[in-house]
Amino acid sequence: MEVTDFDYDLPEELIAQTPVEPRDSSRLLVMDKKTGELEHRHFYDLPEYLKPGDLLVFNDTRVIPARLHGVKTTGAHVEVFLLTRKNATDWEVLVKPGKKALPGTIIEFPEGLTAEVLDRTDFGGRVVQFHYEGVFDDIIDTIGEMPLPPYIHEKMEDPNEYQTVYAREKGSAAAPTAGLHFTEELLEKIKAKGVELVFVTLHVGLGTFRPVEEENIEDHAMHSEFYSITEEAAATVNKAKAEGRRVIAVGTTSIRTLESAGTTGVLQSGSGWTNIFIYPGFTFHIVDALVTNFHLPESTLLMLISAMSTREKILHAYEIAVQEKYRFFSFGDAMFIH
Repeated sequence: MEVTDFDYDLPEELIAQTPVEPRDSSRLLVMDKKTGELEHRHFYDLPEYLKPGDLLVFNDTRVIPARLHGVKTTGAHVEVFLLTRKNATDWEVLVKPGKKALPGTIIEFPEGLTAEVLDRTDFGGRVVQFHYEGVFDDIIDTIGEMPLPPYIHEKMEDPNEYQTVYAREKGSAAAPTAGLHFTEELLEKIKAKGVELVFVTLHVGLGTFRPVEEENIEDHAMHSEFYSITEEAAATVNKAKAEGRRVIAVGTTSIRTLESAGTTGVLQSGSGWTNIFIYPGFTFHIVDALVTNFHLPESTLLMLISAMSTREKILHAYEIAVQEKYRFFSFGDAMFIH
């Protein structure tokens, strides 16, 4: 398969710049993954498609204010974007402009925070060591800016708009956006129907926005992301599978976590790094259905959801979504593929 097999035409005005209020009033395109049949609903209608005994799996990662503005000793202004924490002081980051951010470079930030560039990484990144006398997380919350995807140009008034209502574990550079549609009230309504909820963690990296540059998608080097699954969560998922109940992933990050740690059909607890690349032909061992947003043309996420059905059926659904003026990407509308 070639990357151009996953292209589609998207008018720019359909890229959502702000979230809807309330969150669950967004539209929902419901798709039968076998037949491709489509229904046009709203997200608050999701409980109608859930059955007692279904298990919904959410990613409880929390986006950190990862964009920092600093000054090098030369006086040059730089932007440092936190990607992955390596230990108590060291982070993998992106530096813009980065060409002159060589090992040994010192960057100063407000409130007495400094960083030294230690090393280069793949894809133009850097490893830096931060120095701060207080609590690092507190200073980041004070001076950091919430990151937004490159296709969102509106300034965000409330940083919580880019967090799920159940976000707990700090560490993501981007939100698991399928979860943005859920409200506390909708979660209670779903639980009242006899649906189980369970939480796993995958810290979303900027690699999620990195384009596929190889013509043949199988040659694409997938980015790595850190995930964690508790023993309790693994046991809950395995019980549902053993009893033949549906496991429904909320978002592609939940799928990546479940399928990375469940290659035998039994979900393993623990933590690790995943670079799983899911595209048509993939055999799902854990996940039966998916709540997801609409994804970028030629993206690994579009390839992933195509594996839940077929490329042709997904692209047809996207064609209809464009015709019906659904809102696309992070703050956009949703799909339920079942």
